[in-house]
Amino acid sequence: MATDRKRKGRDISGILLLDKPQGMSSNACLQQAKRLFQASKAGHTGALDPLATGVLPLCFGEATKVSQFLLEADKRYLTTIRLGQRTNTADAEGEVISTRPVGDLSEQALVTCLSQFRGDIEQVPPMYSALKHKGQPLYKLARAGQEVERKSRLITVHDLILHEFDGSSLSLEIHCSKGTYVRTIADDLGEALGCGAHVTALRRLQAGVFRLQGCVTPEALQAIFDADGTEGLDALLQAPDLAIEHLPKAVMSAQMAAYVRQGQAVMLRQMPSSGLVRLYDEEEFIGIGEMLDDGRVKPHRLIKEAAR
Repeated sequence: MATDRKRKGRDISGILLLDKPQGMSSNACLQQAKRLFQASKAGHTGALDPLATGVLPLCFGEATKVSQFLLEADKRYLTTIRLGQRTNTADAEGEVISTRPVGDLSEQALVTCLSQFRGDIEQVPPMYSALKHKGQPLYKLARAGQEVERKSRLITVHDLILHEFDGSSLSLEIHCSKGTYVRTIADDLGEALGCGAHVTALRRLQAGVFRLQGCVTPEALQAIFDADGTEGLDALLQAPDLAIEHLPKAVMSAQMAAYVRQGQAVMLRQMPSSGLVRLYDEEEFIGIGEMLDDGRVKPHRLIKEAAR
């Protein structure tokens, strides 16, 4: 029977930190890594635009069960924005739809304008995005010349630092919440300045706890595979619980963990009265639990086996 067929590929678990190159889609990065690892199950944690580079965590096997936390995590970007031109995609991959003079814009005036983009702000997602309207990705509608109304969403820009400004372009470091479109910040900034603007470079420096320093490029992945095979690649995988280090840690005895694995709630002392926690069978990570108001913890999402 079809339901009895085994999934093809190796049953591995862990998080790979990929440094996504420019011009390559996030899905293409995922498929290449999945092929090299010969993994049976893999997924990314939120797509980066083809123009963008940087931190792209890929989850394999049981680590896909923590991918939602990386999707919801704060991100940090470094972007370069060109003033004076607006494009239909709000980045350099689109067509120029207006050209206006920047004028004699001072750095102080720019800094003053940037202040309105910090904190909790409403942002309308761009048409060229993967968000869906009646089941269709917005970018497909945009390519067909259609534009639909998009509801604004509340996002948070924790920090926005101006690194460079030469009168026609600027470099910004942005620490923001999930769902933030840096392209839209650039486009809105250009309209606020009255000259138009678009992103010419975008690099993700951090996703959740994961930083660029720990990432590996697709080229390096291929080289490691050619030299050491899947064994060399496996050494790159990070433990799934690193993605949820912000959750309280709950260490249980082997007996308590056995009850939890069977779907039962157990009593835990000195834990929060509510919320999610990381569950450990002594030192082995076994998944995510949810605290109940009576002091017990129930299984929320368990992994089948300890990730490496």
